[in-house]
Amino acid sequence: MLSLGSNLGDRLSYLRLAVEGLSDVLVAVSPVYETAPWGVTDQPDFLNAIVLAESPDLDEWDWLRRAQALEQRAERVREQRWGPRTLDVDVVTVDEVRSTHPDLLLPHPGTPSRATVLIPWLAIDPNATLPDHGQVTDLLKALPASDLNDVHRRDDLTLR
Repeated sequence: MLSLGSNLGDRLSYLRLAVEGLSDVLVAVSPVYETAPWGVTDQPDFLNAIVLAESPDLDEWDWLRRAQALEQRAERVREQRWGPRTLDVDVVTVDEVRSTHPDLLLPHPGTPSRATVLIPWLAIDPNATLPDHGQVTDLLKALPASDLNDVHRRDDLTLR
């Protein structure tokens, strides 16, 4: 599962670029959500989505390379951690794979506390489970209400 985010330029076009770049492996695409920035809060709001993708030919490192290639196509510049970006593609989970490698932590360590990932994920997989953390519905219930209030579904925007 991959999370997508953009808060610079034509945000929707950058998310669509990612979805198109994954079209050969897509299983499902979440609705688009507009969310307040996380980490560095003095920046524009994000558009976020989740994609479920599947390929027996790709391992976790292949997924990371695909994510990074999509970010490069979107001309992402990494100037500040959690700063503004044209496109952010995070590998959240790859089956039941666990990784403690600093370049690829799996499952993605920020996931249990990010409504920006959990809410879109539940929209396309109501029974989702985050390895080593449990049901996504339970993770979402554990978050502060303020986090949930910062995530707004944008039914006027579509990715396919």
